[in-house]
Amino acid sequence: MGNLYSLTRSQGAMRRLFRIKRDLTGNLPALPAVYPGTLAPVIHFALGGERELSLMRWGFPPPPNLGKAPVTNVRNLKSPCWRGWLKAKWRCLVPATSFYEWTDSRPKVTHWFALDESRPIFAFAGIWRLWTGERKGETGEHRLFAFLTTESNDVVRPIHAKAMPVLFTTAEEWGAWLTFPVDEATALQRPLSNEAPRIVATEEKSHRAPLP
Repeated sequence: MGNLYSLTRSQGAMRRLFRIKRDLTGNLPALPAVYPGTLAPVIHFALGGERELSLMRWGFPPPPNLGKAPVTNVRNLKSPCWRGWLKAKWRCLVPATSFYEWTDSRPKVTHWFALDESRPIFAFAGIWRLWTGERKGETGEHRLFAFLTTESNDVVRPIHAKAMPVLFTTAEEWGAWLTFPVDEATALQRPLSNEAPRIVATEEKSHRAPLP
């Protein structure tokens, strides 16, 4: 999938929708362009079992001998590289309002996908971890996240046949991903229905999602 998404709904809307008990993100602005390495809001369970909204940096460290580029999305959940991060304590939700894919053929045309033209909030199925090292000029302990991909559905496949992100749109899915046993949670790695998402913007070149 294209390594770019947006989150243009308000912080308050996220708190209400995801029933956030603790918000550690401060005064969070709209994020029309979230790239790998960017700090972005992520929902996970904090100590005490409360849903916490906090900032994490997009991109896991790569597996050994596979270069230095951070891993932004994960497909093979049977790989030993990712199995340990599939426990409930490391699962998270990544709020978004649209995501970016480009055509597999040339010329490359950017397509922004959202649930509908109003661009309501949905969540990527994510995983997170603690990691110590250097990112964006900062050395120390970082909170990092990535999210799951799956096969493309009939809406995304004509644009990008290889994969699409795993999207959750209901409170039941959000709760299941955060709390279910591993086997049941990973069964949620599946495409969204063929009615969604839909293309809400198309551009030859794009660096940020147009605001609704």
